[in-house]
Amino acid sequence: MNNATMSHRQVLEALSGLLLGMFVSMLSGTVVSTSLPVIVHDLGGDQAAFTWVVTSTLLTTAIATPIWGKLSDLFNRKVLIQLALVIFVGATAAAGFSQDAGMLIAFRAVQGIGAGGLAALSQVIMADIISPRERGRYMGLFGAVMALATVGGPLLGGFLTDVANWRWNFYVAIPFAIAALIILQITLKPAPPTRDRVRIDYFGIVLLATSVSLLLIWVTSAGDSASSWFGWWSWQTAVMLGGAVLAGILFVVVELRSAEPLVPLTMFRNRTFTLSVLASIAIGIAMFGTSVFLSQYMQMARGATPTQAGLMTLPMIGGLLIASVVVGNLISRYGRWKGFVVTGTVLTGVGAALLSTLHYDTNFFLVSVYMLLMGAGVGMTMQNLVLIVQNTARPEDLGAASSGVTFFRSLGGTIGVSVMGAALASQVSTLFVDRQADIGKALASLGKKGAEIGAQFQTGTLPEVSKLPDVVRVIVEDIYAQGIAASFLIAVPFAVLSFIAVLFLPNVSLTRMTTRERLQASEADLATYSAEGGMEAVPATGPVPTQAPQSRRSRRDG
Repeated sequence: MNNATMSHRQVLEALSGLLLGMFVSMLSGTVVSTSLPVIVHDLGGDQAAFTWVVTSTLLTTAIATPIWGKLSDLFNRKVLIQLALVIFVGATAAAGFSQDAGMLIAFRAVQGIGAGGLAALSQVIMADIISPRERGRYMGLFGAVMALATVGGPLLGGFLTDVANWRWNFYVAIPFAIAALIILQITLKPAPPTRDRVRIDYFGIVLLATSVSLLLIWVTSAGDSASSWFGWWSWQTAVMLGGAVLAGILFVVVELRSAEPLVPLTMFRNRTFTLSVLASIAIGIAMFGTSVFLSQYMQMARGATPTQAGLMTLPMIGGLLIASVVVGNLISRYGRWKGFVVTGTVLTGVGAALLSTLHYDTNFFLVSVYMLLMGAGVGMTMQNLVLIVQNTARPEDLGAASSGVTFFRSLGGTIGVSVMGAALASQVSTLFVDRQADIGKALASLGKKGAEIGAQFQTGTLPEVSKLPDVVRVIVEDIYAQGIAASFLIAVPFAVLSFIAVLFLPNVSLTRMTTRERLQASEADLATYSAEGGMEAVPATGPVPTQAPQSRRSRRDG
């Protein structure tokens, strides 16, 4: 099945299950975003637990993404995306039964395994159905799905938390998931696997998971504050950081020697792939870090309820959706992308810098403008980096290439949330000590109620700021505003890095050929060349050019 033999209606039918699956994935993530402070508070978690509830999902998503991408080159893609959906929704529903922060973190980690599959496979299957040049024509549909999930999710989650119970946040996507599985089974007919021989790089999977996990545990747990498990300069730091580096080196060695590497390092010879990876890491840090802590800012620094926080973050979501849909259509119409992506990285950096100036009483109109700029920057950049890589990747490496960019974006997001969360926890801990006299005076004025609040502060559990008395709430809001603003500043240099990487990307025009058409055209080209006596016959499963003969110029990008 390819775009050349499919009518617009057939393409829409093929995309319907995929769109619903993406909706389930996004809804399950966004519906809890504004409720996390309340969830972590109810489960007795501290700021480190809040960070790990988010980081655990991002970590396993990052690790699982290249694995699913490689599997998509080897096995039936429809079966894989259905399996990923089952894992994702099953773990999400199980998270609703969590009795403490540890259980929630564990189920969220399993959720990330399924999320990695949905992220990687949706990109690969879209490339099977729609050419890079025509992708923008359908961006309105993806924009509508994103709008419904990213706008409706936080509002629905906040409403369920305020009116009923936060546990319903984890159950609401189940009916949609069942419908998505049925529709995928009926409508989706993806291209067959591009490899005949099935080999899975198990050793590479273990080494990658070990390296990334040790690095993030170290970043989150180390520090000099009383809440940290160990210091920056300690034997635990040496073991974890050294182990992460060693596992990373061994991973590179294994990938170079593997017949079917998890992450084909030869792809880094392609300048487009390498620079897109660098930009994706930086965008992931800026995107995930700011979006996670913006919700916390609304509740911890402005005293909003979960429902109010969902409404207050709409400017960022609106900027992301409008920019992604409008820019997607412009790219599809004109076939040029570089100016939009460069502009997106600039807006991301400016938005992150402005968000780092926030106070608890910053005029909300200015906060909305800052969020709008950040959202527009991410919307112009995020998916287009995957599109650029798919445009130049070899058809038989499409799964690995697509998931490679998504993996590094998730990895960047995981590192970003971990580093920003660790910085926030350290800053808040320091500020609570510095403001101890002010807090003590405010608590004393409340009598017995103040003593109860003070005892809760001593446990380290995240406070429910919207329910604190005004005299205490103002101090707590100021503390969290300063800590969150300082963490936003971390995203700025990475946004600058993404701008530099995108600036040097080769400006290759987008092809109108789907993945299967490119593979067939390349095989036909090789067969013609062989028939003319130019070379021995080449097996269809061997390396092939990425474009039809008339498009070979676009391959010379590094």
